[in-house]
Amino acid sequence: MGSFRGHALPGTFFIIMGIWWTIKCTLKYACKKHKRTSYLGSKALFHRIDIVEGITIICMALTGMLGEQFVTEGPHLALYNYKEGQWVQLLSWHHSTMYFFFGLVGVANILRFIINSFPISLIKLLLSNALFVEAFILYNHTHGREVLDIFVHQLLVLAVFVAALIGFLEFFVRNNVIVELLQMTFILLQGSWFWQIGFVLYPPSGGPAWDSMDHDNIMFLSICFCWHYTLHIVIVGVIYAFVTWLVKSRLKRFCSSEVGLLKNTEREQESEEEM
Repeated sequence: MGSFRGHALPGTFFIIMGIWWTIKCTLKYACKKHKRTSYLGSKALFHRIDIVEGITIICMALTGMLGEQFVTEGPHLALYNYKEGQWVQLLSWHHSTMYFFFGLVGVANILRFIINSFPISLIKLLLSNALFVEAFILYNHTHGREVLDIFVHQLLVLAVFVAALIGFLEFFVRNNVIVELLQMTFILLQGSWFWQIGFVLYPPSGGPAWDSMDHDNIMFLSICFCWHYTLHIVIVGVIYAFVTWLVKSRLKRFCSSEVGLLKNTEREQESEEEM
């Protein structure tokens, strides 16, 4: 992860999954609110969604783990070099461990599809657990680094920890769409902040990294972090509004067609009575 691509990859994963979970969460809420949405709100559809989601998460996790292990300077599954008497690329092992715990979330999604008695709450528990592990790893990720490097990672740890904490609170406040959407804003935030870290520490243009000793850079990044969060609140709000509108419009078409069928049936009955 010590490169621009190494930060862009997990950032992209979290943005994709954050947007997808926002759509899924809103769709479930809208379908429960309007129970006459036919197949759109059926359990069969959401079961299919879960297995595709699980496969996607596993593929993302494997991509991240293999990328960390088998890049040119990676450890290639070697944890300790006995000849030199030192650990091998522990930062890559940090990242691989982080990806592994998210992979377990994907496995749980697939097991839920296969095993009928599989508890749904276990998936949320594993996601919250993966986020806590990520926060713990990132917190212990920057010892001995420069001030700016430590600061941007501290902001990332904050976003990850809050997302994990909200996920844990969902066990006590169940089926609350506001709480779920709040968690999505922080998952999106950590995704975009991974990208921001990449631009700050490893500019893709090949230029020099930001001056780590300039306090103005830290002041700007603290503001920038708030801008990122504001943007994701807007994104989640737009997705929520669009999905609920889509479900309502589909319901209106369904109801109007149902009314049309009833009118046709009544006309046929009246014509039969006249005959």
